[in-house]
Amino acid sequence: MPNPLSTQPSLDLLRTLVAVGQRMSITLAAQDLYLTQSAVSKQIRQLEQALGVALLVRGHRSIAFTTAGERLYQSADQHLRALHGTLAQIAAQGQRHSVTVSASIGITALWLLPRLGRFQQRCPDVDVRVAADNRLHGPQTPDIDLAIRYCAAQDAPAGAQRLFGESLVPVAHPSLNAPRLDTPAQVASLVLLELDLPNRPWLHWHGWLQAQGWPASGTQRMLRYNQYDQVIQAAIAGQGVAIGRYELIAPMLEDGRLVALAPIDPTLSPYGYWLVPFASARQRHADDAQGALARFAQWVREEAGVVA
Repeated sequence: MPNPLSTQPSLDLLRTLVAVGQRMSITLAAQDLYLTQSAVSKQIRQLEQALGVALLVRGHRSIAFTTAGERLYQSADQHLRALHGTLAQIAAQGQRHSVTVSASIGITALWLLPRLGRFQQRCPDVDVRVAADNRLHGPQTPDIDLAIRYCAAQDAPAGAQRLFGESLVPVAHPSLNAPRLDTPAQVASLVLLELDLPNRPWLHWHGWLQAQGWPASGTQRMLRYNQYDQVIQAAIAGQGVAIGRYELIAPMLEDGRLVALAPIDPTLSPYGYWLVPFASARQRHADDAQGALARFAQWVREEAGVVA
């Protein structure tokens, strides 16, 4: 059984018909197609012969479509426009660049994603892929270009650039009407939202209480979460008081979703946030004339307040 495509007129002939129909002039269509008038006329005749019907009524210095010609023109014009749009989209995708950034779930949800729209407005030609993962990927990990890491200065990978430190402050939703935390008794009256993560005592309530010189109550009411963004969302929902990481939640304090219940303390946490380039990214972006990776890294530094 023959392939239906083998029995159809060539796309070039249909394109010529559309060019003629758009101009209703063989002369102007020839100019649009960079062909001679005779070549356009020949292609129209070839199309008529292939279909076995007349497509044009030729008059003195004028042309008009037959019924069959008008029907074919409308269909071909519609499909060629759709084909042109698809080709343009594919060509645009071929010119786009992408950057993959790795960060913990908390940093991604609270700091990176709320800001990402500003980068997209600045660099609409760059696609950003966010790999949110609490596992630490090594600098040779394939397909990751750079990372935002949360660690102490001595643990920052080679080539890392410090973005900002970490300041802590107890926070709650205004509807909770929580008091300023000036005494242990005030803390004891509240439900505390706790990050259930070991080896980060400064992010736990017992660490904050100890820093104030106050005892931790074994009967304190607590709700525990295994992701930091869950802790903050619970605070916004009015479920209790959280240890806020100021650099991640500053916009929420500014717009009133959260209120601070004590002074912001930059001394409690030994950790900071670092921008880490991955060695495997250099080869992938070697031919990137637009510098997508460099632009994204610069944007991260600017959002972090780092003067490059």
